[in-house]
Amino acid sequence: MKLERILLVDDEADIRTVTAMALESLGGFAVETCASGPEAVARASSSAAQLVLLDVMMPGMDGPATLAAMKERCGETVPPVAFMTAKVEPEEVARFEALGAIGVIAKPFDPMTLAEAVQAVWRAHHGV
Repeated sequence: MKLERILLVDDEADIRTVTAMALESLGGFAVETCASGPEAVARASSSAAQLVLLDVMMPGMDGPATLAAMKERCGETVPPVAFMTAKVEPEEVARFEALGAIGVIAKPFDPMTLAEAVQAVWRAHHGV
C-alpha cells in the first residue's frame, strides 16, 4: 500500500510548517496538521490519513496519551502512529513501540531526508 496521506500532530507552529512543507514538497504527501493531542483525537475518526506523525512532548496531552485516547475513541480504525521525538534512546523507543507506535523518527530531523525516513517506517510496518 502506497503512503499518500499523513496527519501531523505537533504543538509548535514552526515545526508543523517545516515538517508539512518537507513532506508535501519532497515526499509528495498530502499533510493534514493538528496543534494538540485533543485536536488530533477529535480529528482521528474523520481524517483520511494513513499514518499519524505524533510529537511526544506536548503540553496538556502528550503523544503517548494522545495515542491512547485515539485508540479508545477509534478502536481498530486508528491509523498507524509514528512518534517524532528527541527521546530516541533504545529503552524509550521500546516503550513507544510497546504503546503501539510503528516507529520513531528522531528530532531534530533533516527536512531534506524526512520524507525518506517516513517512507522507511511505513515500509518496515508493511514488511516491504
